[in-house]
Amino acid sequence: MTKNNITLKQAFLYWLKLGFISFGGPAGQIAIMHQELVVEKRWISEARFFHALNFCMLLPGPEAQQLAIYIGWLMHKTIGGLIAGLLFILPSFFILVGLGVLYMQYGDLPLIQSIFSGIKPAVVSIVLFAAYRIGSRALKHPLLLLIAALSFVGILFFKLPFPLIVLMAAMSGWVASHFLPQAFKASTYRASQNSAHLPAIIDDDTPIPEHAKYQLTRLLKTLIFGIAFGGFAFYLIARTFGVDGLLSQTALFFTKAALLTFGGAYAVLPYVFQGAVEHYHWISATQMMDGLALGETTPGPLIMVITFISFVSGWVNHALPNASLWVSGLATASVATFFTFLPSFMMIFLGAPLIETTRSQLKLAAPLTAITAAVVGVILNLAVFFALHTFWQEKTQQLNIAGLVIASLAFIALTKFKANTLVVVIASGLIGLGLGYIT
Repeated sequence: MTKNNITLKQAFLYWLKLGFISFGGPAGQIAIMHQELVVEKRWISEARFFHALNFCMLLPGPEAQQLAIYIGWLMHKTIGGLIAGLLFILPSFFILVGLGVLYMQYGDLPLIQSIFSGIKPAVVSIVLFAAYRIGSRALKHPLLLLIAALSFVGILFFKLPFPLIVLMAAMSGWVASHFLPQAFKASTYRASQNSAHLPAIIDDDTPIPEHAKYQLTRLLKTLIFGIAFGGFAFYLIARTFGVDGLLSQTALFFTKAALLTFGGAYAVLPYVFQGAVEHYHWISATQMMDGLALGETTPGPLIMVITFISFVSGWVNHALPNASLWVSGLATASVATFFTFLPSFMMIFLGAPLIETTRSQLKLAAPLTAITAAVVGVILNLAVFFALHTFWQEKTQQLNIAGLVIASLAFIALTKFKANTLVVVIASGLIGLGLGYIT
């Protein structure tokens, strides 16, 4: 590889800035990185950028954060990947923990309740829009529509667990690919064919750096270290607080969640809801919705909502009986965040050398395509659940007309005017605040 002119300090400052401005979900975060790294800074060529992104799209987990890890690793080895990946989520972590303290201390105030009364209907529209957006991209064949419909029916009416739906979808895709291969044609991100090529520090023809070359011994060392690191962390937690304790169960639960996030954060939220709300009863459905609302207004991957959810869980259930409530929340949030994102780092450090070595266009496998289709049905179910809890007032047995109006306006803003999600959430919160002041 030619001399890398990007210093570690330059990279550190960029990833730190990105952690504070990465609004807009994965699409917005990827667009920000493309604009700055490919177009403006010319740190990496467009072809190399999209080659890395196509690999990240195949993995469970937040693809934008994984792309940051990949590019950071490519530029500055493992330390570069760690810096990029950690700075992508740390600002969001501390912001959500701070919001968690405010929420638990002052969440019952009329002012806060009025703001959330406007935000919650917007969240219903955002989730519904996510189902529409993913569905319009993924459901290109009647078979995939059928898988999505069966997934929706299975989770809504038969309460099938999310992992089982993922497994059944994957098996269906694998079997059906032998008879209807045309149903599983993948759509991947591609570099523009018409864009003029400008030289970059990591260019199309830049040789693979030594650390990025595939070596079996290096792969095994990385795998062993990753398993040992995560395993030792869990051992310490389980030994200190017991295997059945909240912190240990949080670690196990969010490790499983991290491996099931095909299709982005909206795909895993139903699984988190099933576990945290319905199975373990760590938090209430209202707290889950409030967490999603806050997750939409903070930088970082949307899956960071697990930080807020686990903070509330630790606070409510007093995870550390001898400590203050906010310390209990912080400990639980830290455990959840650590075990959610550890697999992302491991998958990039394990897979990226092989991807760099092959440098061939990746194709989305049929099982993964089927899983994405099932995810659409699962997300739609999430929207239905949130709608029932938002638009029907159990205390008064009345329909929430104001909420329906706000949700309709939010959906129109998202679909027709392509409004930014953050803008929609803030505007909806202000409408709720205004209505609360009037009433």
